[in-house]
Amino acid sequence: MSDMLVIENFINGEFVPTKSHIDSFDPSTGSVWAKIPDSDETDINKAVDAAKKAFQKWSSTPVQERSRIMLKIADRLETQLQSFAEQESHDQGKPIWLAKAVDIPRAVHNIRTFATSILHDTNKSSVMDGVDAFNYTIKHPVGVAGLISPWNLPLYLLTFKLAPAIAAGNTVVAKPSEMTSVTAWMLAKIFNECGLPPGVVNLVFGVGPKAGEAIVKHPDIPLVSFTGGTATAKRLRASAAPFCKKLSLELGGKNPAVIFNDADLDKCIPTTVRSSFINQGEICLCTSRIYVQRELYPRFLERFSEETRKLVVGDPKDDKSILGALISKEHLAKVKGYVEVAEKEGATILCGKEDMNLHNKNKQGYFMRPTIVTDVSDDSRLIKEEIFGPVTCVMPFDTEEEVIRRANDVQYGLCATVWTTNASVLHRVSRALQVGTVWANCWLVRDLNMPFGGMKDSGIGREGTTDSMEFFMEQKTVCVKL
Repeated sequence: MSDMLVIENFINGEFVPTKSHIDSFDPSTGSVWAKIPDSDETDINKAVDAAKKAFQKWSSTPVQERSRIMLKIADRLETQLQSFAEQESHDQGKPIWLAKAVDIPRAVHNIRTFATSILHDTNKSSVMDGVDAFNYTIKHPVGVAGLISPWNLPLYLLTFKLAPAIAAGNTVVAKPSEMTSVTAWMLAKIFNECGLPPGVVNLVFGVGPKAGEAIVKHPDIPLVSFTGGTATAKRLRASAAPFCKKLSLELGGKNPAVIFNDADLDKCIPTTVRSSFINQGEICLCTSRIYVQRELYPRFLERFSEETRKLVVGDPKDDKSILGALISKEHLAKVKGYVEVAEKEGATILCGKEDMNLHNKNKQGYFMRPTIVTDVSDDSRLIKEEIFGPVTCVMPFDTEEEVIRRANDVQYGLCATVWTTNASVLHRVSRALQVGTVWANCWLVRDLNMPFGGMKDSGIGREGTTDSMEFFMEQKTVCVKL
């Protein structure tokens, strides 16, 4: 127990202990490694009070000063990349090399992007012909922002909300996932080191039904940004409805890859392996349905399964491990349950049952081989429901019209990939797919200047340099009659 981390809430620039805690498990070993505050409405109220008091000063702080502090935070975080990556891996189960290459650098990039974009924000104006009047807009921060972030990309997605919120002049009450709270707590220390005023960012840890619900229902939090599951978001919307809050919801996905006969397999295969299984398949943008045109289908399946079998699953500390552990024992059971459903339905499990050769210390960890399922029907739960793990289904198709219909025949609409060298097909299919983002001959190439979000049950609103700033600000029109 001497090595046990005990996390504290961060309220008004101070670390505040709590009476009760939640166990946080290391997914790679199955053992408890940290204690997380089990915060409730009382803790949320304290955080909101601190944020409200800080808002008046922070909202009137010149953007140059807000930017300076944020850039200092980004610089300090970057110098601690190794330690943050190690703890992110410890907490979430992903390989350390992945956290070093993606999660922490992206968190730094998020903060820098919004710290600099606020310096170049402009207002609108117009002159009305024949009326002798002109109009201009003024932008105001909204107030206290409630931020609820998930466990799959903990610091990455927390900073994607936190950075635009404080850059715009809001103050924040944030609740990271109770399963992955450690790097947020570490970031709070950097806030103090870099001179972020007390109360601008408050971190309150705990579970959704207690701490999260208290944020959503608090009358002094006028806007909530949430990334997580669709079912949770439906409850969140119902709780927030009486307060007319602004909501930004980035939710689940059931993302298709559409691969035509003329696809460049040398590029398509490694990218689709990555898009299906990276981060143990625990990314809302991961490819979980792969439609391959019939002529190419046998060759694709052979090469795709061959490359998938090469993926090493194991200790996140080992640079050879491509996949680490899933987030929890319960989530592992859920994901494996879908494979059992596939077997009962008569589908073919092409790979995924091979021995992982785990170290003794990892025997109790939540590991799973990447799994490919074929011969699955379009009405199967594996095609309709978000699995959120290292499982993907591969199916043949014949015509463009057919694959568009099948790709769109789910409740989700987050993203898709299209693989073809035919420009006309590429643009036609991209327009027809009911998703927020289409990656053509690539995957997860992100420009923060472009809007990101989903259609249907994959969310409400968009995030990005412009879209996030619009969410975290209110616009006022002033009309002047000459």
